[in-house]
Amino acid sequence: MKAILSEKTLLIATFVAIVLFALEHSLLQMSKPVVFVVIAILLATIMGAALRVAHHAEMLAVKLGEPYGTMILTLSAVLVEVVILAIMMLSGGGPTLARDTVYSALMLDINGILGFAAIIGGLKHGEQPYNLDSGNSYVSMILVAVGVSMFVPEFVPQEKWQAYSAFTIVAMVLLYGLFLRLQTGKHSYFFDYAYEHQEEHEHGAESISTGKHAGLLVLSIGLIGVLSELMAAFLHAGLEGSGLPAIVPAILVALISASPEILTAMRAAVANRMQSVLNIALGASLATVVLTIPVIEGIALFSGQPIQMAMTPAQTAMVLLTLLVATINLHDGETNAIEGYTHVALFATFLFLAGIGL
Repeated sequence: MKAILSEKTLLIATFVAIVLFALEHSLLQMSKPVVFVVIAILLATIMGAALRVAHHAEMLAVKLGEPYGTMILTLSAVLVEVVILAIMMLSGGGPTLARDTVYSALMLDINGILGFAAIIGGLKHGEQPYNLDSGNSYVSMILVAVGVSMFVPEFVPQEKWQAYSAFTIVAMVLLYGLFLRLQTGKHSYFFDYAYEHQEEHEHGAESISTGKHAGLLVLSIGLIGVLSELMAAFLHAGLEGSGLPAIVPAILVALISASPEILTAMRAAVANRMQSVLNIALGASLATVVLTIPVIEGIALFSGQPIQMAMTPAQTAMVLLTLLVATINLHDGETNAIEGYTHVALFATFLFLAGIGL
């Protein structure tokens, strides 16, 4: 009974899903204010379930240690994103939904999470150390992944989209396979940092049940998928004719998928563990591109409907500027509040551009 009550968030999410599935058709016929209230309820419920994903991923992280811990967290977050995106696309999402979601996730992960964590940690601890090799490795791979999958498609002829989609899938899978080998093999030390208080962080790992947390992690993600199907229908009804920017659904998907990472990264920054923040923010950015895009491209090939992955000029400029600033900031093995502010300024710019439809 105690174990069941500890998962009351998932019980509430299950109840919400059952009620909204039963009332879906009648609610969709109501006024837009009612539809937006339902969207808010769904958003809060999905984010609550996503935070349970974060909890169970964190428990597995403590049990398995680095680099496997943050790898589980980032993969869980990306899986949430893939599930939501796939369902929304199959439910009639626009051809730019995947592109805008990946772009929004990059802005949220690098400029939002890394930026705010560097400010919070910098104000409390001053300069925060991390492994320099990890920053260099992450940024270079993110640049290649984004370039191949989101810059180059602008120059690919329309009649060749299927061939390039297939090439992109292979290229992204191979890149992530290489990264996993790097992260878990002989170069795993790139993604770890020996903190003096690391032993305290690892204390109590033996008492954690791997099977229990892995099972609840999968259950949470599955429940998010069910709720996402409902959200896709209500978002379509609510945004139609509302005048809101088209990128709003993409930002919501990115925010939901990143919610497990945000809390964990901020805790790590407060605890003076900037290496974990880097592994979360940059690892999630890389995983978002190299795992989300192959799935979406695969759906496009299967359905025969091309998707728009080439970024707009404003999006391209923002991504290049973000990676350039990250390269400059991550050159010395330490972060500080000033470097954090540069990323937060870019994040604010992203939000402003999104608000005016760019």
